[in-house]
Amino acid sequence: MTRTNTDDGGTSRDHSPVRGSGPIRGGGTSRDRSTVEGLGPIRGGGTSRDHGRAGVLLAVLAIFLSARTPSPAQETDAREIGILKLLGITASAESIDYVVNKTEFQLHTLLTEQRHPKTWNLGERIQTDTEAGLRMLFAVDEDVQARVEALAKDSAALESLAAEIESAILDKRRIYFYGCGATGRLAKQMESSFWRPFWKRIASDASLWAKLRGPLGPAVEDGLIGEMTGADRALISSLEGFEDLQLIGRLQLADRNIKKGDVVIAVTEGGETSSVIGTVLAALDQWKAAPGFDPALSRKKLYFVYNNPDDRLRPFARSRAVLDEPGITKINLTTGPQAITGSTRMQATTSETFVLGAALETAVERVLRRFLTKREMAQAGFGGEMTIEARLAAFGPILQEVKRSVPALARLTDLEARTYGAGRFSTYFARAGLITVFIDSTERSPTFRLFPLDTVAEPKRKCWIQVWADAPDIPSAWRAFLGRPFRGLEPALYRGPFETEIEDPYLRDKALASLTRAGNDQQKLYDFSFSDSAVKKRGPGKGDLCVMALLGSEAEEAGKPGSLFARFERLAVSAGAGLGIIAVTDTRESGAAGAGAGPGEPGMVRVRLAVPSDNDPFRLGPHIALKMVLNAHSTAVMAKLGKVVGNTMTNVSPSNLKLIGRATFLIQSHVNDTLGRPDWVRQYGTRRPVSYGEANAVLFDSIAFMQDRSKEIGQAAEVPLSIIRILESVRRNRDFTAEETLVLVQKPGLAAYLAEFGN
Repeated sequence: MTRTNTDDGGTSRDHSPVRGSGPIRGGGTSRDRSTVEGLGPIRGGGTSRDHGRAGVLLAVLAIFLSARTPSPAQETDAREIGILKLLGITASAESIDYVVNKTEFQLHTLLTEQRHPKTWNLGERIQTDTEAGLRMLFAVDEDVQARVEALAKDSAALESLAAEIESAILDKRRIYFYGCGATGRLAKQMESSFWRPFWKRIASDASLWAKLRGPLGPAVEDGLIGEMTGADRALISSLEGFEDLQLIGRLQLADRNIKKGDVVIAVTEGGETSSVIGTVLAALDQWKAAPGFDPALSRKKLYFVYNNPDDRLRPFARSRAVLDEPGITKINLTTGPQAITGSTRMQATTSETFVLGAALETAVERVLRRFLTKREMAQAGFGGEMTIEARLAAFGPILQEVKRSVPALARLTDLEARTYGAGRFSTYFARAGLITVFIDSTERSPTFRLFPLDTVAEPKRKCWIQVWADAPDIPSAWRAFLGRPFRGLEPALYRGPFETEIEDPYLRDKALASLTRAGNDQQKLYDFSFSDSAVKKRGPGKGDLCVMALLGSEAEEAGKPGSLFARFERLAVSAGAGLGIIAVTDTRESGAAGAGAGPGEPGMVRVRLAVPSDNDPFRLGPHIALKMVLNAHSTAVMAKLGKVVGNTMTNVSPSNLKLIGRATFLIQSHVNDTLGRPDWVRQYGTRRPVSYGEANAVLFDSIAFMQDRSKEIGQAAEVPLSIIRILESVRRNRDFTAEETLVLVQKPGLAAYLAEFGN
């Protein structure tokens, strides 16, 4: 394996497909590193190194040499013309910078970026058999079950975490969960779905609160902070430039007033997210700055949770800085490749949410047992005492129940896919399951390049999905989501460090632009209330779909005519919209709205799961079941709409450095796979594979083309545009322009286009 020296004395790893993982669509090629090697030291970690004029010239030369300009004797054969020359593209300065200086964000070797054999042909199979596609997706969750079972046998790190959370509660110290993207939403869920609702219920019981208020303090509900890169605004959509900065993790830690002695849990699916790494290293620096630093003490308070093998992460300097640090406890939850390549919102985040939720719930139970009787513990939702191992053992039965729901879920998947295919929209409504529903809805946008959630300024609906809360207005809706007021980033605190401490000009410009969209004013742009004004402006219409997510006793409440759930159902029926009901209850028998798993009335689909919440007052099990169902459902919907090729995320939005790398590799892999197919070779002959540098140059050209063309491009994505443009240009022996390509991207789409050349 080729390695290149980095300026921190480590190595930058070759990014060819991992042995045993298989190439993309069965014919991919290893990366051509001619665009990188021979340029001397390369700086990683998110900042651009000044290589001098000679280095830049070498970089440009390397990219164009990889394109192999033909000799005069070859000029008449377009198959030998370099891709960039054929397309009339000159690699942009940003593309050159990315290929040369951003090697630490080219993450193709990570296990989470590989293709899972169980879902290899998902995109094709699900077109004719929705149930089979869903079963393929849930089969990958068996990897989570295996990892959780292994962890139960070796739970020392989790026991340490639970013990420190217990101490933090008793000592009135803070517990700080921090993540980015999917793990950032996990952090929000720890606070807003698990922690705050539990303590609100406890405080509402006078007899229990009388015993707990004194020893735990009246502000115990505020003792856990769930924060994500970009704060609450990032719940809606990612803020470009933030994720790639260790600086923002450090600034947010200080902004939330996290101090030495607080428990810090930094969570990153890949194990390489800069903002998350910056958070845990900043917390460690607080310990190192104090006299008598002892790593044995700091690692009891600082935790780094991730989902890739250490050996895959060590080539990246920022990851290595944490892995080699004795003052931080590492909890590795590697499950393997994801159901959709790189889509860590699924198995990686499921495992993290379940495992960390189990540790948190165990710690709270142990705290309460110090002050409450057995009867009072049962009153609080805790029956017999449970170990962490016992809580982890609940995942297997949850997965089995989720699998049991497949026949009904497939009907809902088909219904939602038909809704979008007909140009219509969906509205989801939830109360206890609100955060879980909201997370799935917002994660669809970057994963499948959809319009983000609509703002109040939109004259009519653009986003396919909207989420409503049990709230009469905007501020109340945010409180329903978060259990507290909206919390943004104060620009005055962040602008100065961004301007002076971010060396990379591209990251600096993006971060400063994103900062203008991260403040407290952003809450006014989004209305998630189930209010008369929302119904009037954005209510469902004929052919739309309405979906209710019900947890526990909400299923019975939905059957009562005066309930808000019943009102939502009446609204759907009166508008001529379809209706879906997902109910997660304690038993299969209880709950009028959730009864049965059959199709229900015409236009109605009911999906019912029985997940007991005994001894689970956080409702961790029901939330995990709902998450898994929604993740598989939304992924299956997009696959049926052609937004997944095989099991690759070809509609990914290249909105940060990691996703730019993923997009580049997808372009390179799918193009080279097609160029090597027998049908292609038979019709168009052989051609040299496209290099990584060429693919990246075309990607940046596509990004530039799509800027300021929102009305024209709709929800088209850069990766399909780049793939089809390259292939059509080769096929036609001329530059097939981006404008011409866009027509093919929109119809028939990438999946159908590639199918033309065989499997």
